[in-house]
Amino acid sequence: MTTFVDRVELHVAAGNGGHGCASVHREKFKPLGGPDGGNGGRGGDVILTVDQSVTTLLDYHHSPHRKATNGKPGEGGNRFGKDGQDLVLPVPDGTVVLDKAGNVLADLVGHGTSYIAAQGGRGGLGNAALASARRKAPGFALLGEPGDVREVVLELKTVADVALVGYPSAGKSSLISVLSAAKPKIADYPFTTLVPNLGVVTAGSTVYTVADVPGLIPGASQGKGLGLEFLRHVERCSVLVHVLDTATLESDRDPASDLDAIEEELRQYGGLDNRPRIVVLNKIDVPDGKGLAEMVRPDLEERGYRVFEVSAVAHMGLKELSYALGELVAKARAAKPKEEATRIVIRPKAVDDTGFTVTREADGLFRVRGEKPERWVRQTDFNNDEAVGYLADRLNRLGVEEELMKAGARSGDGVAIGPEENAVVFDWEPSVMAGAEMLGRRGEDHRLEEARPAAQRRRDRQAERDDAQREFDDFEPF
Repeated sequence: MTTFVDRVELHVAAGNGGHGCASVHREKFKPLGGPDGGNGGRGGDVILTVDQSVTTLLDYHHSPHRKATNGKPGEGGNRFGKDGQDLVLPVPDGTVVLDKAGNVLADLVGHGTSYIAAQGGRGGLGNAALASARRKAPGFALLGEPGDVREVVLELKTVADVALVGYPSAGKSSLISVLSAAKPKIADYPFTTLVPNLGVVTAGSTVYTVADVPGLIPGASQGKGLGLEFLRHVERCSVLVHVLDTATLESDRDPASDLDAIEEELRQYGGLDNRPRIVVLNKIDVPDGKGLAEMVRPDLEERGYRVFEVSAVAHMGLKELSYALGELVAKARAAKPKEEATRIVIRPKAVDDTGFTVTREADGLFRVRGEKPERWVRQTDFNNDEAVGYLADRLNRLGVEEELMKAGARSGDGVAIGPEENAVVFDWEPSVMAGAEMLGRRGEDHRLEEARPAAQRRRDRQAERDDAQREFDDFEPF
């Protein structure tokens, strides 16, 4: 059964926003007391967060579909809908988030680092929020926006300071088991290690982590063996350690050729040329291994490598190796630039930026693209004439109608708002209110304009005073 997964495709869906409510306040002696529809709640986000207790992506391999909860709709009495609950997905430290095309969206390193993989939809406004001096009692509310639906790829790149690389059965697992408290599976057959193993090593005042990267053989960078699957775990390491087997039973192999083969695979994988290297000649407890190590050591040192002769089984040469690695790790950490506090960058929009574009396509259709027009369309209930009229007002104030005229649109031309796969298409009629002009002043509810007795009496008395004043002004003495 699979217990370690370092690459998954995750399908995430944020929650939809709740719809706004269209309601009119009613109580005794006030049958029409004004709009009181509440706003809908926000949909929940899907958030990826680094959790140090998580070491694999196994959960998402078995359950790749995750969805946050929706926002609740608004209600009458100015009651707002409840926001949807965010869905927080814990991921291992070192997880890289990519899109389907392979573009990096986020690199999650460090406990608590988070990334919003899918944004929840906004809640729709209720008619109480849409009321104004001109639109006293809107008979409509805005719909909630749908949440984002995305497919992302999660790749785990082990966060370690030192990577042990080499042929299968070279002794990498044995070496990490004696350098640290790690307990990897150890056997004398190839590809014993099927997952990267991590161990923590203390060398004086320096504490660092060591990763055992399995399965490197010639052709690994092209997918042969297990190498390509785990080469990504080398990328974050500051120091590379070549573990060479000096007691191999294969006649066509020797430490120098093994080193050249692994270096060629690292070169073809790319991005690792600047990492310092150390060569470890392992298994010197075997008589033939000790002799071979003494034979190849001068040649490796001539190439510029720092060479250590060790035996993981007999615990020989381990202290010198651990301190040498600690020294290199300390230098690498000191050379890293200090992290600066995140700056808040404000990029104001240009004065002439309308926030949308109007383009004419080959078939004569005019397409409107922009954040605001597309969001307004998603929020509109097209079964409500007043809501459609409100949308027309908003588009007109934004300047969409003017830009359509500049682009050459005429009455009856097709206009699409949004992308091809999800657009609203209509026949354009300039300055036509989509039926809402039949409602009087747009958005007004004439039921709320019935005269109240006290107000009518005041108006009658004021009219009488005005008539008397006019008669006095028109009076001409003899």
